[in-house]
Amino acid sequence: MNNESKLENVKGSAFKSQANTKVSESVSLRNKKKLKDAGLYALFVGPAFLAFAIIVLIPFFTGIYYAFTDWNGITGDIKWVGLDNFKYLFTEDKQFQQSFLLTTKYTVVAIILTNIIGFGLALLVTQVLKTRNILRTVFFMPNMVGGLLLGFIWQFIFVKGFASLGQLTGIPFFELAWLGDANTAFWGIVIVSVWQGAGYIMIIYIAALQNVPQELIEAAKIDGANRWQILRHITMPLVAPAVTICLFLTTASSFKIFDANLSLTNGGPFKSTEMLALNIYTEAFVNNRYGIGEAKALIFFIVVAAITILQVTISKKREVES
Repeated sequence: MNNESKLENVKGSAFKSQANTKVSESVSLRNKKKLKDAGLYALFVGPAFLAFAIIVLIPFFTGIYYAFTDWNGITGDIKWVGLDNFKYLFTEDKQFQQSFLLTTKYTVVAIILTNIIGFGLALLVTQVLKTRNILRTVFFMPNMVGGLLLGFIWQFIFVKGFASLGQLTGIPFFELAWLGDANTAFWGIVIVSVWQGAGYIMIIYIAALQNVPQELIEAAKIDGANRWQILRHITMPLVAPAVTICLFLTTASSFKIFDANLSLTNGGPFKSTEMLALNIYTEAFVNNRYGIGEAKALIFFIVVAAITILQVTISKKREVES
């Protein structure tokens, strides 16, 4: 019996040793696989992340540091001033405050008009029309033109084209000093921006409208629903995710408007149409007050991020409710 017990103990020890060996081999294989996956991840993601860090992250955090200094952007003399730049912006810099309010006003108007016109164009070109593909191309083409070039083209239209039409027709609309008056210059920027952006937003709404089940629309028509009821109670709830995306895109692009503002009015007349991005550019690179310009840019970033997050959160909740 003792010999048998010893033999069983030896067998048990050998079995445990084999089991431990298999477990260690399994762990080793898993670790090797993890290292291999990490290596592949670093190989493919590493260059992109490095470029992102050099182009975005490093300048972003460096800019945050400069926002608390009095650097002029040229010399190596940098002095830490703490919150003095921010105090100056909120107490003394009236132009910054005016640009902020003007940008907010422009953003609200541009978001509403761009989305309404973009959705209307999407409804138009999703109908049974022989020319709908041509119309889609025509409506989208302004988005392919660069902002600066588009601004200079429209500057010629406002200054020369409308003036000539006003002389020929005598219509007051064309005789307005479109870029020479603060109110009309503001609406000139709105017209150009909406004309450029509506086609892009239209494409997103087209994709959403094409995914609306036709069976629901046919059933609603059979039940006696008119076009407005179908649009309100069927189409709009089903395209709500696209509305969230379009609101996000138009909010971000409207707040960051720069090229059209620069090429159309350059902030004139008398800085009455100077949007926030142009104000930041002027402060940092024209007035050579880089520290104050970075302080403005940091405030700008925080405000845009907060508004965008709030807008997306509210839109997502409405999607769920719908």
